[in-house]
Amino acid sequence: MKIVMRILGIAILIAIGIGFYFRIAEDDIVTGDRIIGIAVLAASFVLMPIFLVVRWRGKKLEDYTLSPKNMKKMREKGID
Repeated sequence: MKIVMRILGIAILIAIGIGFYFRIAEDDIVTGDRIIGIAVLAASFVLMPIFLVVRWRGKKLEDYTLSPKNMKKMREKGID
């Protein structure tokens, strides 16, 4: 999964670079904007969920929330 993330991330960066190339060098602003927009959408709706799944796999969400149990542990340690 990490390899897929890296390949997808590199592909998105290349697509953004190509989009800016079309905007600047080719003077085709509409095509450049479309390429950049599709790359940003792919980063938001494909790469970000994959990243979140990879990073949160095997972790307990309860360790990172302020539940009454965690608040009690913090008070016992002297962290307010």
